[in-house]
Amino acid sequence: QVQLVESGGGLVRAGGSLRLSCAASGSSFSISDMAWFLQTPGKQREYVAGITVGGSTNYADSVKGRFTISRDNAKNMMYLQMNSLKPEDTAVYYCRAVVTITSNTYWGQGTQVTVSL
Repeated sequence: QVQLVESGGGLVRAGGSLRLSCAASGSSFSISDMAWFLQTPGKQREYVAGITVGGSTNYADSVKGRFTISRDNAKNMMYLQMNSLKPEDTAVYYCRAVVTITSNTYWGQGTQVTVSL
């Protein structure tokens, strides 16, 4: 089992920055890929960015050049640095971890990000 806890969300003005964190515990040594997703009311979760255990990254077009995903495997942490935030970035952001050996997927509880004009 893997437990994920997000933190770092909040209210920020457009153009500002936030850094989200995702702390993994439990069988975190077995985690392979990790990612950030967002969800707005009434919509499905959307992919934001992903990172492999080796550090390869991928981004949704909407956040390229503004968001940076990173992870610290030694500390079982993943981060999302969000710069130049826009009101349309407002959402609940979720951390996801995949354990390849079991094909299990784990989600955190989410953290709210609100970007005002």
